[in-house]
Amino acid sequence: MQLNYNLIDGKIIQTTDEDAPIIVFENPDEIEKNKITSIYLIDEHNIQSALDPNEVSRLEFEDTYAAIIYKKPKNYSSKDEFTFKAFTVGVFYFKERLIIIIGESIVLFEEKFFNRVETLPEVFLKLINEAIIHFMMHLRVINMITEELETKITRAMENKHLLNLFSISKSLVYYLNAIEANTTIISKMKRNFQKLDFGEKQIDFLEDIAIENYQCYRQAEIYSTVLGGLMDARGTIVNNNMNFLIKQLTIINIILLPINVIASIGGMSEYSMMTKDIDWPVSYLLFMIVMVLIGYLTYVVVKRIESKTGSS
Repeated sequence: MQLNYNLIDGKIIQTTDEDAPIIVFENPDEIEKNKITSIYLIDEHNIQSALDPNEVSRLEFEDTYAAIIYKKPKNYSSKDEFTFKAFTVGVFYFKERLIIIIGESIVLFEEKFFNRVETLPEVFLKLINEAIIHFMMHLRVINMITEELETKITRAMENKHLLNLFSISKSLVYYLNAIEANTTIISKMKRNFQKLDFGEKQIDFLEDIAIENYQCYRQAEIYSTVLGGLMDARGTIVNNNMNFLIKQLTIINIILLPINVIASIGGMSEYSMMTKDIDWPVSYLLFMIVMVLIGYLTYVVVKRIESKTGSS
């Protein structure tokens, strides 16, 4: 799908004019791909690179345009099951036009990120800056989800929450690679600012972007290191919880064992014959009291043995 945008009074406004300075192709079909190749002379390799989620970020200069391939995080939903992914955005900068190719249907120009935009270089700089902010927002969400899962793991008897943490840990590795790849683009932009028609304002903005991207990378790196380092400990917690539950169930079985033995050997019919001269409510009440006492004494004995074993 083709979307056209104009730059009007520092804002990016959608238009029907196909000769607009900003043209976005969302998941283009074959007809649109042929149009991109024939009219804008963007080769098929660059088109496929912009649509490939596994493509490496890069900045290349062709005869008539600069190709900027960078990474942006995908919008997260509950269907993703704690897996955060990134996708590729292709920006092709001509002197008078900006062609953007993406494989996702998303809101590309959010007003809060794209106000006071005056030139096309500012547009693609703000696109990269918005991607960094998006990464930072996802890292905050990942941190909150991780803390919630940690709380659940301390009480968990299954590996479900631990597997969710593994998914998050894997996502952080994806994010680290994506953010580091964007660092390469930013560094190359600094070295080729003249080819990209950067003025003093754009150069200063690029420096701010570089700082934010570094902070984003460091934050993702810290989260990944901490989460990976504590994964084994959290697995041990789940095992300890399960062992504790098995231990408690074993104690209950031991307590009930002598009661079951007595009831099985004698049987309730024999007990009724033995106590036929006593009213049945009284006899069965005495039976229940004796069974409770036996169970309690067994519990005391088991606990004493357990404490001696633990102290030794």
